[in-house]
Amino acid sequence: MVKIGQVELGEFPLLLAPMEDVSDPPFRALCKEQGADMMYTEFISVEGLIRDASKSVQKLDIYEEERPVGIQIFGAEYDSMMRAAEIVEEAQPEVLDINFGCPVKKVVCKMAGAGILQDIDRMVKLTDKVVKSTNLPVTVKTRLGWDENTKYIEEVAERLQDVGIKALSIHGRTRKQMYKGEADWTLIGKIKENPRVHIPIFGNGDIDSPEKAKLYRERYGVDGIMIGRASIGNPWIFRDIKHYFATGELLPPPNIHERAEAVRQHLRHSLEWKGEKLGVLEMRRHYTNYFRGYPGVKKYRSRLVTTHDPAELFAIIDEMEAHYASEGVLTVG
Repeated sequence: MVKIGQVELGEFPLLLAPMEDVSDPPFRALCKEQGADMMYTEFISVEGLIRDASKSVQKLDIYEEERPVGIQIFGAEYDSMMRAAEIVEEAQPEVLDINFGCPVKKVVCKMAGAGILQDIDRMVKLTDKVVKSTNLPVTVKTRLGWDENTKYIEEVAERLQDVGIKALSIHGRTRKQMYKGEADWTLIGKIKENPRVHIPIFGNGDIDSPEKAKLYRERYGVDGIMIGRASIGNPWIFRDIKHYFATGELLPPPNIHERAEAVRQHLRHSLEWKGEKLGVLEMRRHYTNYFRGYPGVKKYRSRLVTTHDPAELFAIIDEMEAHYASEGVLTVG
């Protein structure tokens, strides 16, 4: 049984990665339904939290049906991180996660996210202060290092464990790589072999199929897998991986009816959580992923990303479902 503190996650948990503008409650609900064992929020600016910025505070929203949930924060200043940890605790997640992995320039230039990989001592000290300022289990998500010459993740894993983190998620790239090239899980596997390391180690990066999930589970011995980009428009990946682990069989891809219903649910929850204006606008990035590969989908997508009327959006989704079903194009890929 894999545990983060007292939070039980099963024998080999699949975690939904924290993704900005993706891992919100409407999307998390879909992933939870499809078998994700642990959810993470979008990353939240501690400066926004302590200044009570509405966008940051809204990201603290958690719904009972999606638990267990980890709220992820990012920042670089000791006092801000400690104050934010207190605010997060009031939201009552199961876990507080620190983002030391975001490679985006506007985050990195403030020495937050993956930027702190340039100063490991500060990274450890900041983590220590957060651990001491909350009763929540604290976890960390990070990368192998800043660049090819500074892959200090083995040292980092030991030192962060020593100051009290309860689990570590590692993306198998450096900050310099961003999301390019292939994720290297070799060092993640070495950390699992280290007899000093006893906290759960979760691997992240490039897991986009049940077969690859099984291969990496066996090859690198991780305690679980965190899935990010491969879940966008495909919350079924959690279901598919679990089924493959249990039976060795691949499930057929979701059909047009399952996809249409998922989009309707996603849109409906998005409207409820964000309001009509934002709910419509922020769903636009998702349509392409849900219907990728369907012939002639471009004409439908152009309508989905231009209308502002929720009723019309639902009508277009219904029209797509009926069209592809009548053409016998139930699945693609």
